Amino acid sequence: MQVAIRVDASTRIGLGHVIRCRTLAGALAQHGAEVCFISRRHDGNGIGLLREAGFSVHELPAPLTKPSSDTDYAGWLGVPMDDDAEQTKAMLPPGLDWLIVDHYGIDAQWESALRPYARHLFVIDDIANRPHDCDLLLDQNYAGDGAERYEGLLPAGCQRLLGPRYAMLHSAFHEHRIGLDPDYEPHAPVARIFVFFGGSDPDNLTGRALEALCEPDLMGITVDCVLGANNPYKTALADLAEQRGGVDLHRPQPHLADLMARADLAIGAGGTTTWERCALGLPSVVVSIAENQRSACERLSQDGYIDYLGHHDSVDSFGIASAIRALNEQPTLRHRLGGASAELVDARGTERVVESMIAITENPAVLCH
Repeated sequence: MQVAIRVDASTRIGLGHVIRCRTLAGALAQHGAEVCFISRRHDGNGIGLLREAGFSVHELPAPLTKPSSDTDYAGWLGVPMDDDAEQTKAMLPPGLDWLIVDHYGIDAQWESALRPYARHLFVIDDIANRPHDCDLLLDQNYAGDGAERYEGLLPAGCQRLLGPRYAMLHSAFHEHRIGLDPDYEPHAPVARIFVFFGGSDPDNLTGRALEALCEPDLMGITVDCVLGANNPYKTALADLAEQRGGVDLHRPQPHLADLMARADLAIGAGGTTTWERCALGLPSVVVSIAENQRSACERLSQDGYIDYLGHHDSVDSFGIASAIRALNEQPTLRHRLGGASAELVDARGTERVVESMIAITENPAVLCH
């Protein structure tokens, strides 16, 4: 099976799209697929992460423009959509079975133009705000409207993989999950906390979390803190960690399962790492760091899966410290959050996605156009 993946990362976009596509590519490669990536040379592009994982990457030229805001998704491409489509065509290998697209700046116009160059087209989306022309669509978000989110946005016969059941996680999360003790009950106090706010963290939520953990009554907690590849505050965070003590700063990892598995509590962003924490039953204090994370975080909190503090512009170190104290003093609540989240995500989503792709490849008739 020949597969090409069109995905970008940047200091604005973050690394989450690249990370989940790298996970999918690894699983496809284990099934014998030949996978390459097509990615633009944005600042903080993540191309090195893909090459370190052993994948071929075809680089598109650096962007001509920058997005005007976090929700200027069309601007995330950095060039007009028609130009991106033409540049991508020139990079595609022959005999392509699947073209996978994970990009908020791409819609049905781009996808229709690329249709003749691959047998099947697979779109990964989260925000259901534009039409698509594809055979398979994945939205791993937790959303109350479910399948209705894409009514009128997809062609007839497009298969939909919706919800955290299809969350694409590294195989290490499934391995750790197998070892989870179903009878484990947490006890106060929390001994170890995991902190991670994504590959970029432009608003320095990591700093706010570490400041919260500098409160005198929280100083006894050991901290594992991961600094994303594009984090602009590394020097200041290293100084803060040294001043506090008891903080292990970690560089980007192939996966975060090992660090998460030894924590009693997590503090982090919405997005892909939400499903990673859930898969390990790790109770979490969550701050949304992008507008597209807000609605899922709100619903997950309402339904008892996470402790959501709010959007990044309304959360300070005092609020984070208060949330840590509350969960530190209530092991029953931590147990309830962890148990519910583990039931929501079973860490087999990547396997289900690959199985769907293989089924369509072997029997295209399953697509009822």
